[in-house]
Amino acid sequence: MRITLHLDTFDRVNPCAYAILWLDKETQQWSREGHVGLDLPEWGALVVDSHGTMVCGARGTRPLCVLEGLQLDRTEGPFEGETGPAQWCAHAGLPSAQGHWHVQCIDHETTEPEHRLFAADDAA
Repeated sequence: MRITLHLDTFDRVNPCAYAILWLDKETQQWSREGHVGLDLPEWGALVVDSHGTMVCGARGTRPLCVLEGLQLDRTEGPFEGETGPAQWCAHAGLPSAQGHWHVQCIDHETTEPEHRLFAADDAA
């Protein structure tokens, strides 16, 4: 399952800050599809816990962003239009910034991405 997620309203970081992320529920990885004002790598890992989903970098478990309430381990969700609070944690030395996440689209088809950004297959 492929989930397109929109992050925004991180006004304290940047008044125009947003990111579009592609979440892969099966592999627990994400890739950046577009962004302004948020410093995100091209891809990384997803960590699901009882509070929601943590968007982490490729080589670490420190969250860049916490998607509160987004439970990727449920069989019945998420659903298009679902929303929730997000905590932006990636700016060093400052407290986390409040924002929101919004599920824009869910693709239930299994498709290969045009450009493979998940470098785990290429790691040596």
